[in-house]
Amino acid sequence: MRIIVALLALAAIGTPAMADKATPQKLTLERLFASPALGGAAPRALKLSPDGTLLTSLRPRADDRERYDLWAVDTRTGVARMLVDSAKIGNGAQLSEAEKMQRERARIGGTKGIVAYDWAPDGKSLLVPLDGDLFIATLDGKVRRITATQSTELDATISPRGGFVSFVRDQNLFVADLATGSERRLTRGGGDALSWGLAEFVAQEEMDRTKGAWWAPDDKRLAVARVDESKVAIVSRAAIGADGTKVYDQRYPRAGAANAVVDLFVINVDGSGQVRVDLGTNPDIYLARVNWSPDGKTLYVQRESRDQKTLDLLKVDPATGKSTVVFSEHSKTWLNLHDDFHALRDGSILWSSERDGFSHLYRWHAGKWAQLTRGPWMVKTVVGVDETKGLVYFTGNRDTPIDQNLYSVPLQGGAVTLLTENGWWNNAVMSRDASRIIVTRSNPNQPEQTYLADATGQRLSWVEENRVDGLHPYAPYLAEHVPTVFGSLKAADGSVLHYKLLKPRLATGQRAPVFMQVYGGPGAGRQVTDAWGGVVQQYLVQQGWVVFSIDGRGTPDRGAAFEGQIYRAMSSVEVDDQIAGVNWLKKQDFVNPAKIAVYGWSYGGYMALRLLERAPGVFAAGVSGAPVTRWELYDTHYTERYMGNPTTEAAAYQRSDALPNAGAIADPLLLVHGMADDNVVFENSTALMARLQESAHPFETMVYPGQTHRVAGPGISAHLWKTILGFLDRQVVNKEQK
Repeated sequence: MRIIVALLALAAIGTPAMADKATPQKLTLERLFASPALGGAAPRALKLSPDGTLLTSLRPRADDRERYDLWAVDTRTGVARMLVDSAKIGNGAQLSEAEKMQRERARIGGTKGIVAYDWAPDGKSLLVPLDGDLFIATLDGKVRRITATQSTELDATISPRGGFVSFVRDQNLFVADLATGSERRLTRGGGDALSWGLAEFVAQEEMDRTKGAWWAPDDKRLAVARVDESKVAIVSRAAIGADGTKVYDQRYPRAGAANAVVDLFVINVDGSGQVRVDLGTNPDIYLARVNWSPDGKTLYVQRESRDQKTLDLLKVDPATGKSTVVFSEHSKTWLNLHDDFHALRDGSILWSSERDGFSHLYRWHAGKWAQLTRGPWMVKTVVGVDETKGLVYFTGNRDTPIDQNLYSVPLQGGAVTLLTENGWWNNAVMSRDASRIIVTRSNPNQPEQTYLADATGQRLSWVEENRVDGLHPYAPYLAEHVPTVFGSLKAADGSVLHYKLLKPRLATGQRAPVFMQVYGGPGAGRQVTDAWGGVVQQYLVQQGWVVFSIDGRGTPDRGAAFEGQIYRAMSSVEVDDQIAGVNWLKKQDFVNPAKIAVYGWSYGGYMALRLLERAPGVFAAGVSGAPVTRWELYDTHYTERYMGNPTTEAAAYQRSDALPNAGAIADPLLLVHGMADDNVVFENSTALMARLQESAHPFETMVYPGQTHRVAGPGISAHLWKTILGFLDRQVVNKEQK
């Protein structure tokens, strides 16, 4: 459940030692969310041109932090220039509902301008979707329009050899010939509940699969998903806005109900020769991943069972559609999907697996497995493979669970080499030939920096140093910063739990209230990482709050045994571990034990409710944003992965749902939700409201017309936090202790 924390998973920052002096200022809520962003330049979608001479990215405007333009930096000279100005070529057309929902799934809802682009293989041009149409931009600054229709072109991709662009229009797959400008429709029948070339809702939201069409390396054919949602229940979602209410009939596969039926076809680029891939006799499966072999002669498909305990790698003959199982992964709880599949030239396969209890790299060849990495740590993502030098590059947390680093390991096995510095949270993108690396890093003392490195990790040049000096937008606020303190506690079973703490400057003997921020849960539930995430928590500290978070059992990146303790038992050990954190806080001489508030958004909102239900009187108040209150209301792939099917595991749902126990809430509660939320639908909160009213429990509510799961935007973000802090001032800070 990659639920958005939306401005709210906000790590603290410290004072960079290199900062120049500036006139000290206090943070204000209005400045936190104004332009330019206080974290400085933060480019997105970083890519290297095929020849490695240009590093491209999407950058926000200084006067509008939500609008992005396409920029390029010459890796030889460091000179930066804007390639495409979104304001000049865009027409400001209203986004289609389909594109809005795709952006919500991609966690970029609310962004404007250019949100994606694709390099042509020859490195001479780029594909730029904007305002529902497609454009080709060349390096001399010229832009050529490819499409000009009333319909929105979705999921546009340049073919591997650069001859074509594929895209989806009106739920059918099209191909445009870049040489002639002509376009061809490859599929028919798309519309209503049927679509071609698009990823279905749960694939986008929960499976990290955003594509529904995959080009063969030779440009001659594509693998295309056909999605039939006719059996998926229609949920009438009322998007309540300031100017009225629009009702959308959304196909939403709730836990236990029917999923979309997804088939896979191979289609020639001219539309002929449609071949159906044999995915087995059971239609109730998930199409997890699709990859072509480097020579284009084989299609590899990952097929996941509905209960997510079995994952089969299928080898498919694209000419006939015939498939065979290469190997299978199994789990007694669930399997975490990944993108670490690489078909190598010698016929072997690079793969990651948690079969030994931790995510590690393996090489499969002719039925035999060779383990490349091992130990009580996790491989996160493969970012590059150099078959010539025999090296794999990957991110992981070998050195500490709160950091993420880049490493390399030989394809034949051997020593793991650290390529980035400890004390940072590092992400990386590699060039196609694995000779250059774009590293983006941050820590609590430094907002995101981006640099270009060689294959050994040696920094060659800064792409964006983002140095917090006198010109940086955050420089005037550095003097008020406090450091982030990391530590650990023991859970009841002896597991190590990591926490982070920010403490305001206090007079001797003074005790402060605590803002305890919780998320928890599997998949995306971590709060305690050595990364920069914003400045809201520093604002809270300036207002006199101690800020505290602890990652309990069930959160990811700690191994299958640590994460799997919440299997069919959500909010069990998770709640225990949060309460262990509270008990530790109450023993600290700088904490007022009667003034501890809990806050969370999405899964964190659910956890805030469960903490108030399980531990009445422990918290002075709770804030629950966009919470899941009944897991039966959430989608199949996420919920059934951890909870099983509600038709057979009703008792597990009853134990884990927040709604049946709402009557146990005895402490002050603020409930917040966007009224157009299509992820954690508004019904979750209205059901809770009704239950609290039935039990005669008073609570406060703030709902946001037109806002989705991401309650944010000009004015909205400041209003949200004024509402939260106003509630906490009344119920915690200024409330007399009994």
